[in-house]
Amino acid sequence: MSTSPGRAAPVTVRMASTEPGFDVASAPLSGAPGLAVRGEVDIQTAPDLIAALEDAIRESEGALVVDLSDTDFLDSCGVHALLRARGLLGREDRQLVIVCPAGPARRVFEIAGMTDVLALFESRDAAAAALRPAG
Repeated sequence: MSTSPGRAAPVTVRMASTEPGFDVASAPLSGAPGLAVRGEVDIQTAPDLIAALEDAIRESEGALVVDLSDTDFLDSCGVHALLRARGLLGREDRQLVIVCPAGPARRVFEIAGMTDVLALFESRDAAAAALRPAG
């Protein structure tokens, strides 16, 4: 998919979850496509997150931003979904940039020893500063 320089490709977010309080929405950042995840990511909602990530990866170029600022709970299923997305993006030399401020989700990454494996940023501004141009 081709886009104008500096502009994110449009990303269609498919949400089929019936879980209350869980949502994935389009949230581009500084010209990069992105998703904002709200609520609890667990065994019930992880399949919806995986589907949204796969759609976003397939329909975009360059880095993909995932904003977990409004994620109240993240279990190993959610971590797996993000690691899987990182692997898919890595095949095309693309970045996965995760906005994950201090809180429950960040603590899961710290306990799992994933803070050096994933590109985690405290804020959207910090994540935007780290983005590489698509190419």
